[in-house]
Amino acid sequence: MTDSRLTRQIAFVVELDKLKTVLRQTLLADSSRRETDAEHSWHVATMALVLAEYAPPGTDIARAACMLLLHDVVEIDAGDTFIHDAAGNATKAAREQAAADRLFGLLPADQGAELRALWEEFEDADSASARYAHALDRLQPILNNFATQGGTWRPLGVRADQVLGLVGRIARGSPELAAYARGLVEEAVRRGYLAAAAPPTSMSLKDGPDR
Repeated sequence: MTDSRLTRQIAFVVELDKLKTVLRQTLLADSSRRETDAEHSWHVATMALVLAEYAPPGTDIARAACMLLLHDVVEIDAGDTFIHDAAGNATKAAREQAAADRLFGLLPADQGAELRALWEEFEDADSASARYAHALDRLQPILNNFATQGGTWRPLGVRADQVLGLVGRIARGSPELAAYARGLVEEAVRRGYLAAAAPPTSMSLKDGPDR
């Protein structure tokens, strides 16, 4: 039984349980505690179904939901990297590729390749389905941070310009959801949940908008 297809599938399923222990920075909407990767993955996959009418043309909603269920699996090994952590993000790709090698390698070869392809499609964000999935992955923390009155933003000193940079990524997958997120950011600044954008420096003005 040790080399059977079912045994390898069950080993992967059991390994997935570890995703329930990986904590993200984002708080639950009731501010009671930080959410786990497993909770986040379920949440955004469900959002893919509920918000389907705002997906770009050509989106396969079921495929987007599958991507979202799998997109953070690699964090079992790589850990959660905060979106505004420059040092952590510098090594993120390498850590997650190594994690993908191990985790999807637990499965039978054909199934491991199929699920890894979904994960890589999400990472590349080139297809309509992946762009929609990315939009939801970026939107959900904004929703929770607004609900918790800046639960992650305020203690970590996040600014409006940083969050608006993420809204730009949402726009690639859904202009309507990006517009909604932009409105939340503006309201969060007005209410004091989020620090205003940093003023431009003389260097940034000199070098232009592409710096």
